Amino acid sequence: MEKTTLIYGIRAVIEAINANKPIDKVFVQRGLQGDLFRELEGLVRKNGINVSYVPIEKLNRLTRSNHQGVAANISPIAFSDLEALVEKVLEQKKAPLFLLLDQLSDVRNFGAIIRTAECAGVDGIIIQKKGAAPVTADTIKTSAGAVFKVPLVKVDHIKDAVFYLQASGVPVIAATEKTEKKVYDVSFKGPCAIIMGSEERGISPSTLKAADEAARLPLLGEIESLNVSVACAVFLYEAVRQRLEP
Repeated sequence: MEKTTLIYGIRAVIEAINANKPIDKVFVQRGLQGDLFRELEGLVRKNGINVSYVPIEKLNRLTRSNHQGVAANISPIAFSDLEALVEKVLEQKKAPLFLLLDQLSDVRNFGAIIRTAECAGVDGIIIQKKGAAPVTADTIKTSAGAVFKVPLVKVDHIKDAVFYLQASGVPVIAATEKTEKKVYDVSFKGPCAIIMGSEERGISPSTLKAADEAARLPLLGEIESLNVSVACAVFLYEAVRQRLEP
């Protein structure tokens, strides 16, 4: 099984960014100073890379080598381009199914969703560069290897992907409790994309507003929400059920 590669050292991380390596996240020691650090910070900002400022103890746990206050995870997969993927899928299928994850941050939830998405025939999963769960060894394991089978796309903002899909003739359906319409009252038979929100905050208000439709799952117990990977599975398999109808 391919695993996330950890690199460390300021210069090594700078070179990896300049070489266009698929970096999921950069860990920077709090209070770090110097010209090289400022160069790294500029590159991280320019490329929209997810960065986390951490105490030195965190870096010491990641690697016992001389990390110089910086480490980074290089993803074991290459990410697809949004426009190229959508164009390719629309040429091949009349009713593509895309999945957007709005800052979902738990790597195991991410892996479980990828596994379900692959089983449900999803044509591509779109995540945001900042705030999204990285593709780690845990993601790969939880996905049962599906991470290598479903195209993954990173975008600057999920809302931009929503607008691009809509302009390409793909309606976007938001999974949210902030609606009266149930998932069973929405049609998934044609081209569509489903948005799932983060574990804590759900879908951001501006992205929710941009969606074509919103749907919720009926909850009959006392707990107010399902785990996001479970909720995503229900939405995806409602789409599968509708598409299998004669």
